[in-house]
Amino acid sequence: MAIEREDLFPIREVSRLTGVNPVTLRAWERRYGLIEPTRTESGHRLYSITDIERVRSIVEWIDRGVAVSKIGRILAKTEPLKALAHIISDDLVQADYQQWQHQVQRAISSFDDQEMDRVYAQIFSSYSLAVVFQDILMPLWRALLQRQEAFGQTSEWLFFDGFLRARVLQRIVTLRAAQPRRIVVSALAGQCRELELLVAALFLSTSESGVRVLTTGQPFDELTLICEKIKPEALVLFSNHAPSAELPRRLQRLALSLDCQVLLAGDAADLAQDSLAASSIGCIGNEGATMRQRLTQFLAGKLDT
Repeated sequence: MAIEREDLFPIREVSRLTGVNPVTLRAWERRYGLIEPTRTESGHRLYSITDIERVRSIVEWIDRGVAVSKIGRILAKTEPLKALAHIISDDLVQADYQQWQHQVQRAISSFDDQEMDRVYAQIFSSYSLAVVFQDILMPLWRALLQRQEAFGQTSEWLFFDGFLRARVLQRIVTLRAAQPRRIVVSALAGQCRELELLVAALFLSTSESGVRVLTTGQPFDELTLICEKIKPEALVLFSNHAPSAELPRRLQRLALSLDCQVLLAGDAADLAQDSLAASSIGCIGNEGATMRQRLTQFLAGKLDT
């Protein structure tokens, strides 16, 4: 296939766009297999827009404290609908997601909340909850968060973030209205943004269990007090940062002071799974369907920590 030169960038340009020096880019390719640039006949590397977005994602994970050696496994989980690859090509799936993202972006650029409502409703009528957020809305939200250099871009992200927070919270409240609030969801302080916490709480909301979301910034040491008052069946702690060395010990100490199951969700759950394997703390992952399934199994006593 002919290479579209205008869609590919040399390594020096990728370095300028991402702030990652060429030596590091080569190391990520050779040592960890995180990037696979196209090669010219003379051996020069050429990077696509997708490659550049991947580099930015790697930088974001490193900034969160995740080791480079573990990032490949995390990025692999974000590739959409691998199970359906033999039925629908990934390119077609991505193209479909992108056309919805373009519609959302147009509404954002116009600060048009009515158009946002219309497109938001259409997306929900076409896809499952997990796809709506994991594959369409949240990737766009993260992209806008990372690009706030030009005039107006910060305002666009704030508009989109505020819109999504309001809609997600509304769904959580509606779902829990008819159900007892059996699940308390709290962020580990400073380790996620409010929307990320709310989306996780929405994934955990079921027809049997209402979810109570604590405000971001909730002091870890006061979770015992809150659980004593609310008496939930499970406390789900959410984090998108790499777990610190003392986190397993802190979680186990917390679990001993509570009468409910303590669970860890978000990207930290996958990263901390090995260190928590012999503890009472359950790791329920970072993907919508998996989180809900594991929560249900834990509460039914059918899944070991």
